[in-house]
Amino acid sequence: MKPEKMTEALEQAAAQLGVQVRYETMTGEVSGAGGLCKVKGQWWVIIDRKVPPAERAATLTAALAQLDTDGIYLPPEVRDAIAAARAVRPTAEAPAS
Repeated sequence: MKPEKMTEALEQAAAQLGVQVRYETMTGEVSGAGGLCKVKGQWWVIIDRKVPPAERAATLTAALAQLDTDGIYLPPEVRDAIAAARAVRPTAEAPAS
């Protein structure tokens, strides 16, 4: 699956989970392209708007791998990518809808 389509599918999955995806211009000495965080009780994925589509997809995959995605539909390629990312990182508590 092309990075642009993967990113789109991951953004849709995030929306279904109640996770807000934001693209921001990151300045200063930032390591990485962004990631998952909790802001006032709400899960967000913040991504540097300057990173290429493949890096956006990787950031979203890593973020969603920390959440419970079993209750939503994911295309097989997306589900496989999230499963592979989970093998590296454990699952966090799911966001409240």
